Amino acid sequence: MADATAQLAKLQLDEETGEMVSKNELKKRMQKRAKKAATARAKEAKESAPASASAQKPESPANASSAQSGAASKAEPEPQLDPDAMFKQGFLASVYQERPVVPITRFPPEPNGYLHMGHAKAIAVNFGFARHYGGKTYLRFDDTNPEAEEEQYFTAIEDIIRWLGFTPYAVTYSSDNFQKLYDLAEKLIGLGKAYVCHCNDTEIKLQRGGERGSSPRYRCEHANQDVETNLQKFRDMRDGKYEPQKAFLRMKQDIENPNPQMWDLAAYRVLKKAHHRTKDQWKIYPTYDFAHCICDSIESITHSLCTTEFVMSRESYEWLNSALGIYEPMQREYGRLSVTGTIMSKRSLKKLVDGNYVRGWDDPRLYTLIALRRRGIPPGAILSFVNELGVTTTGAIIQIKRFEQSVRRYLETTVPRLMLVLDPLPVVIEDFESLDPSQVELTVPFSPKNPDFGSHSFRMTKTVFIDRSDFRDTDSKGYFRLAPGKTVGLLQAPYPIKATSFTKDADGKITEVRAVFDKEGKRPKTYIQWVPDGSRKLEVRIHDPLFKSEDPSSVEGGFLNDINPDSETVYTEALIEPGFEEVRSRAPWPEGVEEKGKCGVESVRFQAMRIAYFAVDSDTTDDKVVLNRIVPLKEDSGKV
Repeated sequence: MADATAQLAKLQLDEETGEMVSKNELKKRMQKRAKKAATARAKEAKESAPASASAQKPESPANASSAQSGAASKAEPEPQLDPDAMFKQGFLASVYQERPVVPITRFPPEPNGYLHMGHAKAIAVNFGFARHYGGKTYLRFDDTNPEAEEEQYFTAIEDIIRWLGFTPYAVTYSSDNFQKLYDLAEKLIGLGKAYVCHCNDTEIKLQRGGERGSSPRYRCEHANQDVETNLQKFRDMRDGKYEPQKAFLRMKQDIENPNPQMWDLAAYRVLKKAHHRTKDQWKIYPTYDFAHCICDSIESITHSLCTTEFVMSRESYEWLNSALGIYEPMQREYGRLSVTGTIMSKRSLKKLVDGNYVRGWDDPRLYTLIALRRRGIPPGAILSFVNELGVTTTGAIIQIKRFEQSVRRYLETTVPRLMLVLDPLPVVIEDFESLDPSQVELTVPFSPKNPDFGSHSFRMTKTVFIDRSDFRDTDSKGYFRLAPGKTVGLLQAPYPIKATSFTKDADGKITEVRAVFDKEGKRPKTYIQWVPDGSRKLEVRIHDPLFKSEDPSSVEGGFLNDINPDSETVYTEALIEPGFEEVRSRAPWPEGVEEKGKCGVESVRFQAMRIAYFAVDSDTTDDKVVLNRIVPLKEDSGKV
């Protein structure tokens, strides 16, 4: 008995295959996987090149598999990327050199929906840029459209920014400046650079060259009105004398300019709707094209950083501030972040929520930031992913599996490990009493690589529970888990077990396995997870992609026709080992992370050995724990 225990103690667990192997054998395997991973990452980097054709091609299964193996490799850990790398080099470094002053930036969301994955990059760029160079960032709500704004969005946006680890220098609103904006609009009219127009949409389209520029552009006849007439009409708009769409203020720019953003854009429109902050004070509201650059100027923004969809807007941005003779910020544009295999438009997400296709805006299958948070993805993993991609002027189109791979790498070193059984099958160890009392009490580390995580203890019991998928009533070649007459290792247990018999119910379902310790046999090829009798029962939700294709919006009949009917699998009788209670009480891991104190139950994260990474869901109550799968351990997680 002592010899068998000593032999086992010299072996190490290969976490990818579940085998106990010698130290040298494990080292060889890890080096081989690391080499494969390096090759896969190089190919992935090429395929994910921003906006290139290859970035939109799906990765081959072989590439994905080898990349996942690399993420799990322990022999040659990847060097950690400098968390400020994207500010020290490349596009953002050059932006700073253009105007090398202490930066004042802003993140200006419209409060008309929940932020999504693409916004995470904008938050990281604007807040991170200022923080890196010793500056400050405003959170400015662009609340110029009362028809679409709701209080819940204001709260959710600020909350998610703080969850990501950023603190705004101040929270401001475009509506703070409504009077200043109005006064500057009158100033623009006085300069002869704005006029009140009464044209309808069809007339405006013709003025701008018609369908695809098929006719010459020309300026609206209302542009010829004198200053006094325009001022009076604008004040009549303010005083509610015009109905919506009957009059609006246009900037008098350059209709001959090839840039459409210079074709006399709208500056003010009539909206007879109460504003969430100013109530019924205003009947007119400024447009984004008018308010945004002026609010940047009022707040002394030095570097106005936005995505490349606003490249053409830069000319009108600079034109307006220059025309008004006010301070001029510097606008620069970077490539936006897009994720394939999902949808992120507010309108489409609303259809999913209203149609009960998902649990809500925070459903873990979505890619809103509140959904990623509920799923259990740490804020640090999101920021690390953005930093890993870098910032250029070209958009990045990323597959979901690339994002999940990055999350896996982050979780690998930051969360503890536990044993979880999704579909429990009782195994009665008939010679359990042969164990020495010291072998019944098990002390298990929370991490095999980080002793600072500590350890926990629990007692082995005569009846243990394994996952139903780890037992077959008929053995077969190439199957290395439990079967009649076959031996399998139990992770952390003193000896392997050999199945001796099993019972079935009237429907043919296996209800119990009986086994004995295999104390003298050969070491097993596979070790499986288990939990002792009396372990906590919980509900586990395994989420797969919500959509079947890489581009749901392009599917015939619309994205609702692309929904994966098997995107959620729920295990209602799952069991977890006793160490879960300590993991829960000490969360979030590792200790000292900034997330502590401003997070919910989703910060209780762990790796369920041989299964996946999990987090506690917000549906958890005092009587019932619910878990969400964060990401699988590897893409080909169905390995036998």
